[in-house]
Amino acid sequence: MSAPTPTQRRPWLLGLATLILLVLALIGIALLGGASLPDRAGPPVEEVGVEKVVLEPGSIELNLRNTGPDPVAVAQVFVNDAYVDFTGPTEPIGRLSSAHLVLDYPWQNGQPYKVSLLTSTGLVIEHDIAAAVETPQAGASFFGLMALLGTYVGIIPVVLGMLFLPFLRSVGTATVRVLLGFTIGLLVFLAWEGTSEGFEIADTSGAAFGGASLVVLGAILAFLTLTAIDQWLRGRRHAAAEQGTASGIRLALMIAIGIGLHNLGEGLAIGSAYAIGELALGTFLVIGFTIQNTTEGLAVVAPLTERRPSLAALAGLGLVAGAPAILGAVIGASANNPEVSALLLGVGVGAIVQVIVQITPSVREPGTTTISARTLAGIGAGLVTMWATGLLVAG
Repeated sequence: MSAPTPTQRRPWLLGLATLILLVLALIGIALLGGASLPDRAGPPVEEVGVEKVVLEPGSIELNLRNTGPDPVAVAQVFVNDAYVDFTGPTEPIGRLSSAHLVLDYPWQNGQPYKVSLLTSTGLVIEHDIAAAVETPQAGASFFGLMALLGTYVGIIPVVLGMLFLPFLRSVGTATVRVLLGFTIGLLVFLAWEGTSEGFEIADTSGAAFGGASLVVLGAILAFLTLTAIDQWLRGRRHAAAEQGTASGIRLALMIAIGIGLHNLGEGLAIGSAYAIGELALGTFLVIGFTIQNTTEGLAVVAPLTERRPSLAALAGLGLVAGAPAILGAVIGASANNPEVSALLLGVGVGAIVQVIVQITPSVREPGTTTISARTLAGIGAGLVTMWATGLLVAG
């Protein structure tokens, strides 16, 4: 037998050398190829997105980002077709760069406004403010209110839903499969809701960092990450004496993580709406969110019918599923960045899809790959329930 060559002993050296050659070739093409191309003909392509609006008495502050290929210089600003004085950058805004404009304008509370930015080339870029409301300042009371909102719509409903665990233990395995089907219907609706919200928010970002693709990226990364976590948890449980018990806890944890990431996106929506004054903080809204998210607690405890978990374990699952709503509300109200919101909503969608993949084998009939008509009806009931309770939130 012949001795291995140096390349066979160190295959990573060949891969590294190939990668270096590829990088050098790309750099050469970028430098030499770009210089050899003719100048672009036609007018400049100017695209500007308004990432954030801050309303303070007597002024409107805009955070802009250049999402086009060419520099943009803001020459004049109009509010409702009236010229206004403003302070901002003196140099053009480069590609993907941001700028801060402060408009000297005595806006009126609750009134709609159209802000028009006139560039140096004559292009008009418009942004609508649906209803002018003073932007809240971050402070102890502000973060306390966000924590309270997150607790109302996240932790409390999930814990209330987990109180159904004794009932789930008293029914047969066929009923449990129907309830797991109900869980799948619930999660499918949440995934659709998160996707549509993510695309809607991404449309307002100006697509500087990918727009809607951020939702897809977040979903894929979350799915792959949670799949890896599940495989790690599954490997640790193989040595457990009670494999069925371990699998129930593992599945409940994965469901709690998926719902928690969805509630993170829900908190983002709440915080962002509060920051721009579009959220009616009424009792009816709180009741609507509570009813909708109570079903999430039922989904968390559905795999735990064959064991009696400790109160500490149940409390931990409730916090994993509900507490992210608090973090989301704080981030949404303080940062109010559409790119971050779109990415995190995508993360929630990917987590939910991974959980659906985990639950699906549990709803099949024993020893078969079929799903009973009752379980399919449970999936449909989950979809309808989330749609109906969503109407309460929208109302």
